[in-house]
Amino acid sequence: MNEVQLSKRLEKVVTYISPGSRIADIGSDHAYLPCYAVNNGLASYAIAGEVVKGPYESARQQVAKTALTAKIDVRFGDGLAVIDHTDKIDTIVIAGMGGALIRSILENGASKLLTAKELVLQPNVAAWQIRDWAEKNHWEIVSEAILREDNKIYEVLHLKRAAEQVSYNESEKLFGPCLLQEKNTVFREKWLHEKENWQKIGTAIRKSAVLSEANKKRLKELENNIQLAEEVLK
Repeated sequence: MNEVQLSKRLEKVVTYISPGSRIADIGSDHAYLPCYAVNNGLASYAIAGEVVKGPYESARQQVAKTALTAKIDVRFGDGLAVIDHTDKIDTIVIAGMGGALIRSILENGASKLLTAKELVLQPNVAAWQIRDWAEKNHWEIVSEAILREDNKIYEVLHLKRAAEQVSYNESEKLFGPCLLQEKNTVFREKWLHEKENWQKIGTAIRKSAVLSEANKKRLKELENNIQLAEEVLK
């Protein structure tokens, strides 16, 4: 992977960036995504944000190597702290992290979202965390994708600011309101595997000598998720 050829996962991410956007790529690593976005007209300006020194230096070197320093600003900082309101960022990209961490970044940087109109988020796990956050913060999930790469399954969510609060039911939060409409092969593979995993965990909990209150609660959650999965996989 490089600034010319992205991974399959990031290729899907950039399809949701509107041409000419001013983007902030949070956790940019080598800054391949912003370099690709600028070179292909998807971004007129980009911030590559990194909180780890090694990737930050790699991003700086990559942007300099591709002669894009006039259009891509590499910044060192935690989450959305790298964004200033004067940057007029309209699209924020966060890819390759857990859903809970992405949610935390969005919550901690709430004031930095004021100019943003679109979010492109790619959680490695727990995408439901983002859907739950979206519901509570007036963001609408307008498109989703699910894909397999290197034997791993990824979900990509495209959100736009909503005029009023959007409501998602339990199944939509867990499986994705858009993904539920298609239920493609990768979707079915993912949730069949998850259902089988939940069943194994439930069996192990029931075999424990003492069923604590925490385990009882966990067992109830597992049983509920299994039921939801069975319904969507019919």
